[in-house]
Amino acid sequence: MKAARLTDRGVVRVAGPDARKFLNGLVTADLAKVTPTQPRFAALLTPQGRIIVDFIVTEAEGAFFLDCPRALAPTLTDRLTFYKLRAKVTIEDLSGTLDVLAIWDEDSVIRPGLCYPDPRLPGLGMRCIVSPNRAADAAAGVSAEFVDASEYAAHRIALGVPQGGADFAYGDAFPHESDMDQLRGVDFDKGCFIGQEVVSRIEHRATARTRVVPVGFEGAPPDTGVPVMAGDKSVGLMGSGVSGRGLAALRLDRVEEALASRTALVAGGVELHLVKPPWARFAFPGEAKSGR
Repeated sequence: MKAARLTDRGVVRVAGPDARKFLNGLVTADLAKVTPTQPRFAALLTPQGRIIVDFIVTEAEGAFFLDCPRALAPTLTDRLTFYKLRAKVTIEDLSGTLDVLAIWDEDSVIRPGLCYPDPRLPGLGMRCIVSPNRAADAAAGVSAEFVDASEYAAHRIALGVPQGGADFAYGDAFPHESDMDQLRGVDFDKGCFIGQEVVSRIEHRATARTRVVPVGFEGAPPDTGVPVMAGDKSVGLMGSGVSGRGLAALRLDRVEEALASRTALVAGGVELHLVKPPWARFAFPGEAKSGR
């Protein structure tokens, strides 16, 4: 079992008698289903359906804790405060006083503090919100090897799970483009949320042409952000990567054409091949269409 302090993660706390109803009317997840043992992956979107910030939301001691990108915690706090109006809620950015710990390859049920399973994929393991500088102690408390966050990043990439800022751009990507619909991040039955009409239209018309998909290659990864080319045609952008594996945001229709014509996909001089993850339910380039 391994554990790592995720220095790029922050925490926003939402509390008060209206907290569940308040959040449920804004974000992509159904907050009625959130409990201390059942977190949800969610996002706050623009009215046009693009991701402002994504996060894992869990419940503890009558409050909701949003495990989000640390750099966007102030943005999330400000946006939620903007929508607060007369709702009886308090919204606090606790990123300076709480750390986020990832624990994976887990074989123990004894967990420290505020812990919850990562709702995106079982393979991602657990998350814990702990006091500052206590991550190593928390890891020792479950007999986990405390490692650098880069090892968790490699684990995430191996599972094919995108990360905002590296694999897609906040403020630009739709939930489908970042695979949120595949990773339990959008509840299409819950009712209204900001950006719902656009996201529902993409879902029902199956019009997501761009997606972040896993790719394989030989050796070191191409630089993040370099174009992925099929001949002289750009088909997407390279995202995060480690030796032999990475993620890329690709136009699926253009990749399909490249595969059909046996044109290689190349990023920064490195030839790529697609690797379909087990969780992908959308029609993958190079195979017959399947249900999403």
